[in-house]
Amino acid sequence: MEKESNIKHIAIIMDGNRRWAKEHNMPSAAGHKRGVTSLRNVVRACDEFGVKYLTVYAFSTENWKRTKEEVDFLMDLVAVTLKNELDDMDKEGVKISFIGDSSKLSDKLQKITSNAQEKTKNNTGVNLQIALNYGSRDEIIHAVKSIVDAGIKSEDINEQVISEHLYTSGIPNPDILIRTGGEKRISNYLLWQIAYSEVIVVDEYWPEFDKCSLAKCIEEFSRRQRRYGK
Repeated sequence: MEKESNIKHIAIIMDGNRRWAKEHNMPSAAGHKRGVTSLRNVVRACDEFGVKYLTVYAFSTENWKRTKEEVDFLMDLVAVTLKNELDDMDKEGVKISFIGDSSKLSDKLQKITSNAQEKTKNNTGVNLQIALNYGSRDEIIHAVKSIVDAGIKSEDINEQVISEHLYTSGIPNPDILIRTGGEKRISNYLLWQIAYSEVIVVDEYWPEFDKCSLAKCIEEFSRRQRRYGK
């Protein structure tokens, strides 16, 4: 399937790290670490399949409700992963960006994410958007405030204006939303952007998801007819 896909953008809710770890009698941290390997493999698979944009749900605005120990671990995992993987992703042409409210991240993590974006900003490979402290309702509130601050009149507000003030401004809407782990929920993820995306739920936990899994999702997408309400 190399470079054959006409899909521009895939969004993924990476669910099931903790359940995978539990089923394997491992701590949650092991599931999250294994999930990083899955992400690395999926980014490379997107490049092979010609998918230009990949957006993944790394940490939601609701995830702060988890134990401090797990939150701290997840934040450290993001930082360590970026440090360890950045050079390789840069060499592979991956362009990294982050969507979400970065103001609530630690100063250290903000510097690390900013550095990753700056270092890869001119790359022309897969555009990897990492949703970090992201919630779609929060994003829409942010967009509304931004529109107000810009002094845009109510009669001039349309879908394009709102889209331009979202965190994903300039990025095409997802063709596919994939959720791993079998749960059938959107979980406050890209609510505006996935209005006409094809939703594919797979039972595999995220640590089990790989290139073959992604190929199956793309194949499933190819069998569907997108009507856009028509």
